Amino acid sequence: MAFTLLGGLPALAQQTVAPLANSRPGTAETLEEISVSATGVPTPVSQTGSSVTVLTAETLEQQQRRTVPDALQQVPGLNVVQTGGPGGQSSVFIRGANSNHTKVLIDGIDASDPSNPNGSFDFAHLLTDDLSRIEVLRGPQSGLYGADAIGGVVSFTTKRGEGPMRITTRVEGGSYGTFNQSGRISGSQDGFDYSVSVAHFRAAATPVTPLDLVPPRGPRRPNYYDNETISAKLGYQVTDEFRINSITRFSNATLRFNTDDYSQFPAVLFGTVRNEQGNQQIYTRNEAEWTPIAGFHNVFAINYSNLFNRNASDIYNPLALIPNTNTGERLRYEYRGDYLLSPGNLILFGAQRDEERLFNSDPNPFGTGDLKARNGNTAGYVEAQLTPFDRAALVANLRHDENDAFGPATTFRVAPSYVLPFSETRIKGSIGTGFKTPTLYQLYVNIPSFGQIANPNLKPEESFGYDAGFEQPLGDRVLVGATYFHNDYKNLIQTLFLPGFQYSYENIGKAESYGAEAFASVKFTDTLSGRIDYTNTVTKDEVSNLELLRRPRHKGSATALWSPLPGLTLSGTLVVIGPFVDGNRDFSIPRLKNPGFTTVNFAVNYDINESVSVFGRVDNLFDRRYENPTGFLGQGLAVYGGVRVSTF
Repeated sequence: MAFTLLGGLPALAQQTVAPLANSRPGTAETLEEISVSATGVPTPVSQTGSSVTVLTAETLEQQQRRTVPDALQQVPGLNVVQTGGPGGQSSVFIRGANSNHTKVLIDGIDASDPSNPNGSFDFAHLLTDDLSRIEVLRGPQSGLYGADAIGGVVSFTTKRGEGPMRITTRVEGGSYGTFNQSGRISGSQDGFDYSVSVAHFRAAATPVTPLDLVPPRGPRRPNYYDNETISAKLGYQVTDEFRINSITRFSNATLRFNTDDYSQFPAVLFGTVRNEQGNQQIYTRNEAEWTPIAGFHNVFAINYSNLFNRNASDIYNPLALIPNTNTGERLRYEYRGDYLLSPGNLILFGAQRDEERLFNSDPNPFGTGDLKARNGNTAGYVEAQLTPFDRAALVANLRHDENDAFGPATTFRVAPSYVLPFSETRIKGSIGTGFKTPTLYQLYVNIPSFGQIANPNLKPEESFGYDAGFEQPLGDRVLVGATYFHNDYKNLIQTLFLPGFQYSYENIGKAESYGAEAFASVKFTDTLSGRIDYTNTVTKDEVSNLELLRRPRHKGSATALWSPLPGLTLSGTLVVIGPFVDGNRDFSIPRLKNPGFTTVNFAVNYDINESVSVFGRVDNLFDRRYENPTGFLGQGLAVYGGVRVSTF
């Protein structure tokens, strides 16, 4: 069906992540795709055995993806689950791993929230306006990245200023009360480069409650979401050998949403409660780069993040509970060096010290009161990137962590790649281990009024995984490939219920996932290209022998890019999610079958001249009704449009 769609509807467009689709319309040569996350330094994808997908700023703009959850929908081997529309809690499952098994980095800063009970990252509040690339690295990656990288890594890189000063502004409006604005000023001069971005995203009326869950004669209040994000990336080349960089990112988001009113029974029939969540995030990184001799590069960096959440329930009730707050804080000192031994042979090494803190406050009667906890971790790692012989590449890393709470953890990853002569078939693979530390909440937070007992003896969750695959060019315009993967997870932390209406956390879970990813990328003409991806994922809880929740066995996507005229670009994306097991909205039914869904998005961009562009898009073109997760309605047909103005 996807091939027919690509061939019969040339107006559909293709993502630039696809091999053979990276070149601009009208050029005959394809640029080599580069990944930074796969090795830690810029490396051609063809020289690593890791499975990585790269979404560039050009791709995001062509498809007009304004939020990260929307952008990630098309990535193979990955499932995005969002509770309703923009701002709703957004989780990512990579190759069947849990949502808290994904390492998330923003310009090298660990973006996780230490105050989160299970350590999962919420992608909901990340906008794409200031991003230059998104990289999704699949498979265990703790050998380089340490804790949390059990399932994979999602790395975000923001834009850097270059060339003469340029100012870009964008205004966009459309369905669901959407009104977005963004602006950016960037450039470089006399060794100083700068990029400052401001973005405002608002979706004032997004319906997220399915009609069958709306109480009789009750209001169907839509979600309200507002996000303001400011980011700045500054750099100064002091000398030929020495450079300093500073990165700051701040976001302020507000989400108003409904939950079921459990004070009445049954909740679905009698009412809902209007809640508000305030979210403020600060990420900073200050670093110095020193290259004392050619080929020897050093980075010294200090990272800091502060994530504040304010949760207010029943906001229209003057007798409602007092809002509670959660704050997670992280500080990292980091050194990283890389030395080029010879062309194609490089050694990378580094050390890190992390401090994380939790500050939670619930001042209500019978609430949790004030909670505080802290933990630290010291780590060192080394990686070799080698070209043992012609057409072969090998990346291998080893890392050792010493955690203040549970002690040592040693992890590794090996990823070879080889291109066969004559057929040009690239054979690739990887094998590695991963771990995830217990959260501060699980280790240290006791809540007697709720029966929660902390467990300071928890051990890290662990994974072992491998994959193997190939990529085969068919002429100059077609590339196909497939990868098989397998992952085992043990010591998974789960809730253990105790006598006396108490519970704690224990390392009692085991699971496995395996499957395959396949793709076909085609450059039909110099102006029309397309790509198809398919992922098959099988998961099993090895304790209960049941399929894991919210992991669809089948996922497919088709993307295309067409530039029929100079300045005119059309793009389209088809995403197919197969059936999956889920619970209902309040999990009173713990297992049911969600039928899955199919969506089609279409976007058009037209450059009127060098300074002015107009654009528009249609999301969910055929207005398919679906729930992902169950009990939360996905967005229906939506139309957006706007204008972009730039100066040179």
